Order: sequence, then structure tokens, then C-alpha cells
Amino acid sequence: MAEQIIGLHEWMTTPPGAYLLAWERAQMAAVVANVFGFHALQLGLPELDALAANRMPHRWLATETPHDKAAFVSDFAALPFPANSLDLVVLPHALELTADPHTALNEVARVLVPEGRVVICGFNPLSLWGFRQQRAHLYRRLSMNRLFLPQAGEFIGYRRCRDWLRLLSFEIEAEHFGCYRPAFSSAPWLQRSAWLDPVGARWWPFLGAVYCLVAVKRVRGMTLLNPAWKPARILANAPVSIANSSGASKSEYF
Repeated sequence: MAEQIIGLHEWMTTPPGAYLLAWERAQMAAVVANVFGFHALQLGLPELDALAANRMPHRWLATETPHDKAAFVSDFAALPFPANSLDLVVLPHALELTADPHTALNEVARVLVPEGRVVICGFNPLSLWGFRQQRAHLYRRLSMNRLFLPQAGEFIGYRRCRDWLRLLSFEIEAEHFGCYRPAFSSAPWLQRSAWLDPVGARWWPFLGAVYCLVAVKRVRGMTLLNPAWKPARILANAPVSIANSSGASKSEYF
């Protein structure tokens, strides 16, 4: 009997999916609230309104397949925006959804303005959830188990994602990990292990099931000009000391 594999959207309706969405909503509300500009874009995961706390006048949701909440459908590796036109791009698991994550990240770097920000959420392979997923992959070959996390493409680990960003001239501004409860599928067991969230955040922060990265696009050789708040000093009438023939000096004006 063939195993039925659910996708990321269906998995988000399960108890662990709802637990993860709650954490990501809180993170997004904190990291995008004070990002200013005019144009913001979310790629994928309509279940999460990642731009709800942002105050930019133009905000869009794009998906690779038709969805009621999406403003438009687009290949994440070929966004319909000119270069240097967006102030904020949010990718909640978008790199795991798209077929070519590296090209998609290059496209995000292209459309972001200098000093623009990108926010990325992804599953952390080095976590209790990631370990269960790896074990399930092994058992699945023997038809003995099913995957815990959805089969949504390749999981991009935190270090790998960070290296990709740095190669694209992004500077990591903030990093957060969350969801330290074990890989339980039932809501009661997840609730009983809620005490592990503060403990994990304190003692093994890099082992959270999900990570959130905030990075800033830097442009080499670009100098930001600050406004001249103080008027330039006028030196035309400044007194200048001029020595006379006897060696004494007197003040004269130009």
C-alpha cells in the first residue's frame, strides 16, 4: 500500500503545524513591524499573514500555485518586479517550497533595494523534529514509518541559508530559533511539553525545530548621504591675522 504524503499546506492544519504557525506569527509580528518603506512582498504560505504587522502602503502575497489569498501567481525564481524595487521580502518556508531555492534567493537579492531586508523561516534539520524526519526517511525505505514533517522539498538548514545570504552580500541582522517541544503529533502531548520552550531557548537555542533569519542587503561602495542639519559656516567675514612690517600683527577683514 502506497504511503500518502501530505504537503506543507495540509500539514499546517495538524497540531504540530498549528504550534509552528503560532510561533512564526509572533516572530513575524516582531521583526517586520519596524521595517519601513513602500513595497513589501511575501512569498508562499498563505496560512501565515507575515506582513500583518507591517505598515507599508503596498503589500502583496505571491504563490507559485493559485490561491484565494494570493495577489498574483509567480515562479519564485522569476519575480515580476524590476531590480531594486522592494523594501522587504518575507519567505516563510518558500525556499523549501520552490524547486530552485538558490535561484529564488538570487531573485530576492535582485528585487530588494539597497539596505532592504529579507526575512526567512525554515525547518532546522539539527533539531528533535529534524532527527525524527531523518529517522523516518530511513524507516520509510523499509515501509515501516511515515514522515513527520511534510514532503515540501529540500530543507535548507540554518548554516546553509546563512552562507547563501552572505555570498549574495547580505548581512545577518538577527536570528531566532523556536519550537523546542518533541515531535509529537497529538495536541495533548504538545501541550504537556510546553515547558520545554523556555528551557530550550535558554540552554540549547540552536536546536529549535524552526529558525527565522533577518538579513540586510548591502551594496559595496555605496555611501549613504545624511542631510546637512547645520548650515555651512560662512568664512568670508572671518578675521584673519596679518603680520605688519614691524613684526606685530593686526586683524583685517577680507
